[in-house]
Amino acid sequence: MTMQKKIKTAAMYLLILVAGLGSGYGLSLLPGLFKSNYVEGNYAAYFPNAQSKVVLYGTDWCGYCAKTRAYFKEHQIEFVDLDIEKSPEAKKAHEALGGGGVPLVLIGNRKIQGYNADALQAALKKIAG
Repeated sequence: MTMQKKIKTAAMYLLILVAGLGSGYGLSLLPGLFKSNYVEGNYAAYFPNAQSKVVLYGTDWCGYCAKTRAYFKEHQIEFVDLDIEKSPEAKKAHEALGGGGVPLVLIGNRKIQGYNADALQAALKKIAG
């Protein structure tokens, strides 16, 4: 076997390997494309009072919680900020809502897990109008 043929064969195997790994990675992302940005439900029991429309369950060290707070402040949205590490009631409510990390945001009848500006905006539009 000539050196040129060996290089061609090695390149072909490498190409097949890269294509296989790439398609496997792409398929692993597929479920995320169909996952909703929010979950609808009746979350009235998790709002501290009847006037509250937006609740943030978070922590003071979480970067995405800080981004969510900044988003609300920038858009002049009134919200209740509950720290799950400082309030046992907030921690219990967060766990009852499925927990899974912070921030967890309730806007009207939508629960948004994590920071997602588009989901926040859509939910805020829904309660406003």
